[in-house]
Amino acid sequence: MRIRHTALALAAGFVVLSAATMPAAAQPGTIPPPPPPAPGSYRAAPEADVDAAALLAALGRCTTQISKGGYATDRGRAANIPVCERREAVYWTADMDIDCDGRRTARCNRDTDPSYQPATAFTQSDGRYLNAEKLPFVVVPAPSGIWDYRSSGIRGGSAAVMIHDGKVVYGVVGDTGPSGIIGEASYGAAQALGIDPDPATGGVPSGVTYIVFKDSKVSPIESHPSAAALGEELARRFLAGAEETGAAAR
Repeated sequence: MRIRHTALALAAGFVVLSAATMPAAAQPGTIPPPPPPAPGSYRAAPEADVDAAALLAALGRCTTQISKGGYATDRGRAANIPVCERREAVYWTADMDIDCDGRRTARCNRDTDPSYQPATAFTQSDGRYLNAEKLPFVVVPAPSGIWDYRSSGIRGGSAAVMIHDGKVVYGVVGDTGPSGIIGEASYGAAQALGIDPDPATGGVPSGVTYIVFKDSKVSPIESHPSAAALGEELARRFLAGAEETGAAAR
């Protein structure tokens, strides 16, 4: 869950700093988190055969905006990010904040994430909450007067694509966030894209495109191989449709 409100971020930073300066004896029961991945490991290889530039070109400009107004990327920022639609794809381009909510893991817990929550909006096939450290997933804004993702045929487990810096990663819709803010994905999604996944300090300020395919369903939601297979199929189908539309227009 994001903590980008300036006051909250400063407060969280103070708490983390204070804890870090306390002697180990003053922190009973605290298990230090493992060290973060080396910077070089952020340069993750793309998992998709579909070309990132081709997908972005197929989306084109936002000619069909389905949100009533825009979203902010963080609290206090301008609400200027629209949610758009092109055929079977719903998409937006924003920042990426890191969602570490859900099942507690070595890198996603209250010690590593100042705003950690032990639940995700959607659950695995066995009823447990999602594992944000391992599973690439997109966070959609909670339903509001701006946009209700459910009205666009989107639900937990919908197939998603994330694009950044020429890389394409497939995932699912796995959680919901604040109703007026957009641009968030799981630790696993950030790591797969080569973005610093640290929930307190990571992410990127712009340049991430999120695509969700309407009326799609990855089953089970926790299977990344299933998400990658369906995402690749739907992305190729979307590109083929764009080519047919372009040919018909010529």
